[in-house]
Amino acid sequence: MNTTHSPVGAEVLGKRMMDGVEETGRVILFLLGILRAIPGFWKKGYLIVEQMVAMGIESLPLVVVTSLFTGVAAVQAAYQFQDYVPMRYLGSVIGKSVVIELGPVLTALVVAGRVGASIAAELGTMRVTEQIDALETIGISSIRYLAVPRFMAGLIMLPVVTIFSDFLAIIGAYAVAYFSLNVSTNVFMEGLRLFFHLRDVFGGLVKSLFFGAVIATMGCYFGFSAEGGAEGVGRATTRAVVGSCLLILVLDYLLASLLFRVIFV
Repeated sequence: MNTTHSPVGAEVLGKRMMDGVEETGRVILFLLGILRAIPGFWKKGYLIVEQMVAMGIESLPLVVVTSLFTGVAAVQAAYQFQDYVPMRYLGSVIGKSVVIELGPVLTALVVAGRVGASIAAELGTMRVTEQIDALETIGISSIRYLAVPRFMAGLIMLPVVTIFSDFLAIIGAYAVAYFSLNVSTNVFMEGLRLFFHLRDVFGGLVKSLFFGAVIATMGCYFGFSAEGGAEGVGRATTRAVVGSCLLILVLDYLLASLLFRVIFV
């Protein structure tokens, strides 16, 4: 029996791997182009403010709903605690999990789904209708004019939205603990203060800073790369959201390992 692998399958796999490496390189070069264009960005401050409103303020309704229902974690933690751990530690578990993990990651995923898709669709439409080419023709840098404001807005607003999300998530968890689990305010707050460290808050904000950069970069990159009319814009939007979400999860692990195993030990 012939047990050799099909050369066609190996060739396809190798081509996909090479395509992935090539696209990774293009994303890195695109990011470097954004970083090189940042000096002097304050001259276009009004563009950054517009993007900050679009990314932060307009995302708040979705973030509010997501954050408040993170309080379900209180129910799950209480189920695990019963008969083993005193409920005075419920606030500690909620506080740490929200500030370090749930707040930054869930907020980033929600914003990636909304903002990342919006950026890719807007810039993709501009690409296929040749508006970006027109900007380049008249001597305006499309990276500086279109990508830098979105990148800076992502860096600024995602940590701000994450702080808001953390606060609402803890409020939601407290409400669930108080009304559904009969945990008193004093017990919950005592647990919340028990193992509270500023480094946990700082670590979560550092994560959100990188997540904001990822969302803006992926949205801009796939928007600039869109081709093929409306169908191409749809593909670019999908790839921007999927790429952002995957990178957020990968970065979450890498940053957590760096921050809480190396820097904050």
